[in-house]
Amino acid sequence: MISFPQTSSCESSIERLRASLGSRVTLVGHHYQQEAIVRHCDFRGDSLELARRVPHIDSPHIVFCGVYFMGESAALLAREGQQVHLPELSADCVMARMAPATLLDRVLARLTASGRKLIPLAYVNTSLDVKGVVGRYGGAVCTSANAEQMLRWALDQGDGVLFLPDRNLARNTAAVMGIPEKDIYQLDIRQRGENIDVSAADHASLVLWPGLCSIHARFSAAQIEAVRKADPSCRVIVHPECAPEVVKASDAAGSTSYIIKYVESAPEGSHICIGTEINLVQRLQQQYAGRLRVEPLRASACSHMARVTPEKLLATLTGIENGTARPVTVNPAVREPAKTAIERMLEACAPSR
Repeated sequence: MISFPQTSSCESSIERLRASLGSRVTLVGHHYQQEAIVRHCDFRGDSLELARRVPHIDSPHIVFCGVYFMGESAALLAREGQQVHLPELSADCVMARMAPATLLDRVLARLTASGRKLIPLAYVNTSLDVKGVVGRYGGAVCTSANAEQMLRWALDQGDGVLFLPDRNLARNTAAVMGIPEKDIYQLDIRQRGENIDVSAADHASLVLWPGLCSIHARFSAAQIEAVRKADPSCRVIVHPECAPEVVKASDAAGSTSYIIKYVESAPEGSHICIGTEINLVQRLQQQYAGRLRVEPLRASACSHMARVTPEKLLATLTGIENGTARPVTVNPAVREPAKTAIERMLEACAPSR
């Protein structure tokens, strides 16, 4: 077994290797990664920002510091011959696991057996196999940054939308769009989908998969009430993966990029409490120390994001240098439909020129 240096020495070794590899490797990292990781990244961003970046990277090796579904999507969007590497293959997503591809395929078959054109819209927090199913049924992918735009797109493609797997993002987006509760139906996917009331689903324009993010489920309206009681001037901003009652109680809700811009534009001396993954909150806290008072609504960390460590990043770079690194692979059976689902999102949300 290879022994790597302790963190401080490890980070110096990472920088030496990056200098040695030069343009052969590009490091990208999600905002929820720890500071010891993102400080080495060439690009950082939320899921949408990073998805847009990948097709324009020229390096033969891309190291994606994030969880597995992100690495899969990057591998799908990478150019021919490029290799995408994850420092930790076991870094997964609890929400993504809530929507197995085989069950989704079975559920969609039941819901469309009558000929109904129900368009699946998959949150990016899903496996590549799920994205493949979504692509085959004419659907697309979305992120928290473009959920409203993509839900409008999906509603225009058929006579209803199946939003998966995050029921909270779906309900919060529907509320922004003014979709009434009577037009929303949440599936009961137990018993391999046999519990589904197909008739009820047929009468809904928005059908929800019952998944959620365990990180954002830890925030509550009571926490916001306590913060306001302690300081009535405090502004609260949360991620739209939070429960609808939490979003309703907050001053604003948006993706990680939206949260960053919100803090950036806040007046000097503002007190802001943020309800999202703790690494992003702490980074903003440090960045604006002395100008703003930034605090977490509560400390909520993603244990899977935390599996990417400087030591594992160093191991990945070492493997690239000596030719032993194993890249993320894409199942050929789902490559085309999954890529189509992602490309539909990128095309629908392409910045206007």
